Amino acid sequence: MLETLSQILASESPRASITVRGWVRTKRDSKSCSFLELTDGSCFKGLQGVVDAGLPCAELLPRILTGTSVEVVGALIDSPAPGQKWEVQVHDLKILGEADASYPLQKKGHTPEFLRTIAHLRPRTNLFGSVFRVRSKMAFAVHRFFQERGFFHVHTPIITSSDCEGAGEMFRVTTQKPNVPTKPEEDFFGRPTYLTVSGQLQGEAFACALGNIYTFGPTFRAENSNTARHAAEFWMIEPEMAFYDLFADMTLAEENVRYLVQAMMSECPDELEFFNKFVDKALISRLQQTLDKPFERISYSEAVELLLKSGRSFEHPVVWGEGLQTEHERFLAEEHVQGPVTIYNYPKAIKPFYMRQNDDERTVAAMDLLVPGIGEIIGGSQREERLDRLTTAMNAQGLDEETYRWYVDLRRYGSVPHAGYGMGFERLLMFVTGVSNIRDVVAFARTPGHAPY
Repeated sequence: MLETLSQILASESPRASITVRGWVRTKRDSKSCSFLELTDGSCFKGLQGVVDAGLPCAELLPRILTGTSVEVVGALIDSPAPGQKWEVQVHDLKILGEADASYPLQKKGHTPEFLRTIAHLRPRTNLFGSVFRVRSKMAFAVHRFFQERGFFHVHTPIITSSDCEGAGEMFRVTTQKPNVPTKPEEDFFGRPTYLTVSGQLQGEAFACALGNIYTFGPTFRAENSNTARHAAEFWMIEPEMAFYDLFADMTLAEENVRYLVQAMMSECPDELEFFNKFVDKALISRLQQTLDKPFERISYSEAVELLLKSGRSFEHPVVWGEGLQTEHERFLAEEHVQGPVTIYNYPKAIKPFYMRQNDDERTVAAMDLLVPGIGEIIGGSQREERLDRLTTAMNAQGLDEETYRWYVDLRRYGSVPHAGYGMGFERLLMFVTGVSNIRDVVAFARTPGHAPY
């Protein structure tokens, strides 16, 4: 198996011969030699190749521009240049794929907005190469967190007939032809089906059999939101835990965030340094504070009172009984707490049917975990395990009990207290990288009016 550049750069001593295959990031020419900075994407750092002008392969140098893919064979030697331990003294050089002067990444300093128009090429830049290496590391850390705690990974359906959130903002999945009158039972699945907005409901079924489970997969919202925090396709981390109450749920969510922040800081040091220098100069201090400072918890009613007493003029008025807006969430996390904070016990009227009703009859056992720079990163609740309370809530929200019969059965046959949450994976990535737009932590973003790939 061919060594990656990451493995080569980790060498402890010089080596007589190595082979590197990758792309030319930059080229500098002098009379006696040329310097090629090579990258294969396996790590943040590149490797400088020095090509002597007298070598037969040097005749290829005029054809090598930024973006050209090459194979280099040479000796790994100590580098006299500052900031790099190794360089390769090239013995042989081959062009694998040429890139001409129209290659759009010839120059540095392109804006994220421009790079979104060439999403197929932007992973080759320092910024987006770093983002997607971090995304891979964080995805593995998500699985590690739950596996270390004895959770079982469940693959919940991407196509579903139930609306978890009850908002109706779902993408229809159908084989029926447009403008041709047909009945729902004549469709492929015999009933209306949609791309899932959440794996939670199906996850609950497995939590009520296996104990603690999690699902981690794509979810979809047909919401016409053109904001920096919303996308039509995104990934959700969704654990469901039998015998958990709201406060155990909040504790696990807080531990989950801390674990992933620690993974970022310990496993992605080069990318973290880059983000802190060029994306968000307060990133490292903010992440370190997340590890050092206990997460605060504030009830929804207390949060509303704090917002009303803040003296701030918000764009959206603060009213008890209405949802907290992003500006409210960020004020609480960034200015009042100056760190992560969990808001809990939300008004019943603004939350979905499955959340456990509190004794005050006004609120439900729901929670949102807010972080600086983003706002909500996790939303969860203790689930309503009482059959009569669940069916009453479903009727109040106009849901067809027959459609959710299987979900109601979980309360009819051996019901137990249980809880869970959903963490937006892309919002987590925004938090640990400092990248401010969700479109820049998704490989090929799907947003209203935009799905070119």
